[in-house]
Amino acid sequence: MRIVDTYPRKVRDIENVWIPMADGTRLAARLWLPEDAEADPVPAILEYIPYRKRDYTRGRDQGMHPYFAGHGYAAIRVDMRGSGESDGLLLGEYLQQEHDDALDVIAWLAAQPWCSGAVGMMGKSWGGFNALQVAARRPPALKAIITVMSTDDRYADDIHFMGGQLLGDNLEWGTVMMVFSARPPDPAIVGDRWRAMWLDRLANDPFLPAIWLEHQRRDDFWRHGSVNQDWSAIQCPVFVVSGWADGYSDPVFRLLEHLQVPRLGIVGPWAHIYPQDGVPGPAIGFLQEGLRWWDHWLKGKATGIMDEPMLRAWLQDGVPPATYYAERPGRWVGENAWPSPSLLTRRFALNHDGLGERPGVERPLTVATPQTVGLAAGDFSGSGTVGDLPGDQREEDGKSLTFDSEPLAATLEVLGAAHVEIEIAVDRPQAFLAIRLNDVAPGGAATRVTYGILNLSRREGPIQTVPMVPGQRTRVRVQLHDAAHRFAAGHRVRVSISTSYWPLVWPSPEPVTLTVFAGSGTLRLPVRQPAGSEGAVHPFAAPERSPPVKTTTLRKGRFERSVRRDLATGEVVMHQLNDGGLFGGDGLSRIDEIDLTLGHRFERTFRIHPDDPLCASHATRHTYVMERGDWRTRIEVAARMWADRAAFHLTAELDAFEGEARVFSRNWSTSIPRDGV
Repeated sequence: MRIVDTYPRKVRDIENVWIPMADGTRLAARLWLPEDAEADPVPAILEYIPYRKRDYTRGRDQGMHPYFAGHGYAAIRVDMRGSGESDGLLLGEYLQQEHDDALDVIAWLAAQPWCSGAVGMMGKSWGGFNALQVAARRPPALKAIITVMSTDDRYADDIHFMGGQLLGDNLEWGTVMMVFSARPPDPAIVGDRWRAMWLDRLANDPFLPAIWLEHQRRDDFWRHGSVNQDWSAIQCPVFVVSGWADGYSDPVFRLLEHLQVPRLGIVGPWAHIYPQDGVPGPAIGFLQEGLRWWDHWLKGKATGIMDEPMLRAWLQDGVPPATYYAERPGRWVGENAWPSPSLLTRRFALNHDGLGERPGVERPLTVATPQTVGLAAGDFSGSGTVGDLPGDQREEDGKSLTFDSEPLAATLEVLGAAHVEIEIAVDRPQAFLAIRLNDVAPGGAATRVTYGILNLSRREGPIQTVPMVPGQRTRVRVQLHDAAHRFAAGHRVRVSISTSYWPLVWPSPEPVTLTVFAGSGTLRLPVRQPAGSEGAVHPFAAPERSPPVKTTTLRKGRFERSVRRDLATGEVVMHQLNDGGLFGGDGLSRIDEIDLTLGHRFERTFRIHPDDPLCASHATRHTYVMERGDWRTRIEVAARMWADRAAFHLTAELDAFEGEARVFSRNWSTSIPRDGV
């Protein structure tokens, strides 16, 4: 990482700017501006998220936005309504109010004397989501966007549901947002009204996990903000970026395929982290790539960015399985179009004796998957900390139905989405399939390449529940997540099938016995032909960023994961401790320049019995501290979820403290009927 502190234009850092909304609400923003921008106006680059520009994302923001400002842009980080020091309330994700406010912000930016009138929008995760969503609203000043680790489909490809099945992270992410929404504004910015603003936020903090769980099918709730409902709504150029260790890599491929505007995509090896800081490595000079993009679309300069291949992807080498990689071996490959004409489909038959080149004699194979399959799945979306990637799959495979190829005679390179089509029967009306594609080394170690989930009650589509008829033979097709992987000669390709994947996926209400009719199923792999239409990938520059924020560590961060099996009762408990916040870091630290101490500690506990899915429970607890001198606040959130055959049950508690005095307390308890999940 190269730290850059000298730029073509001197930068003025404005700690707080108020932006008026149409209804009189004011949003708080931090602005980095070339000192001479009033005399020589510049385009603006907007990042618009609820994570607090004043403190929580200060380190990330300060490493990125001054860089763009120093190269001739007004870089602005806006806190959404109800977050940070902004007025109002934050009541949910991607609401109409959020989009309307963004339109006001963009119009305000374009009208400033220091702005040329051209605006770009960028962001990661939430900021990547709303960059797409706001682009679909077509504000006239918005000329291009960069969307990093986001989605076009809020139902099928977000942290709530996958393949029509509930994800375990629905509860966790909901409680994270409860904590984030409950944080007080900084008195140094808003003055004495901070307490009234805080109490208003606390009183209106929504119980998001329950709100999301009330929508178990793709309905209007999820269609709102899903830009795949109308690709043509986006009319500005789009640069879409993700990582293979992130949960949002599939949207890159759909956006490249379906958008009709100028577009580029990059998928690296990274977790849910901006690529200039990307882990697993190699990180890239993403700020330089962003600058090439903005200079082209906001300033009309010839930077060569649109001469790059439409897709640049890190093709990962087969490596021994590990739950953390500092660097992931591989190489960059490029495709000039997506879908790529250089891809061929290689078919393997799922036969009773393994993966074959041709279908074999049909034979039914039966498996009753223990509920503990999935403990080696890793997180839905990695954060770059130790333990969040999938580990060795051998134990999982031993409890699943597996199909192995013969050792490969030559290297096999896969790019894109694999598909598995199989004939099955189950003994229960409600079940799901988890299908993994693994790379098996000669010594037996199994590395997960990709996977897919299908709720069999959603096999006819995500808007209806159609229970399975027990014992009835049914043909289903499961699309696995996109991947870029090199199977080495001598390795085997393995397909593993299970009916549980805990705790990534919430279990079906009853244990399921699955029958797969071997000889009638097919694995389709998208095989890359290097001699095809690939584009030349120019080497990325080394990462650069602006100087870091100065902080003082008061308590080092801790990141722990463990699995405990009770040999007396059979119960299995997975425990995770994160004492450093979502983005990883110190357990407690002081931001020296604003004399503010922050700490975010949370724990997750998953319980299940191998034979009883109704024993499944997920408990989470958060503590968030903000302090400056005599001003001390603390937020505590605890939540728990479990289920019976008929319903999901959720409880939560929110307590807020000023000093040691509790100033607010609220409890939630609700039950939500299961709808084919």
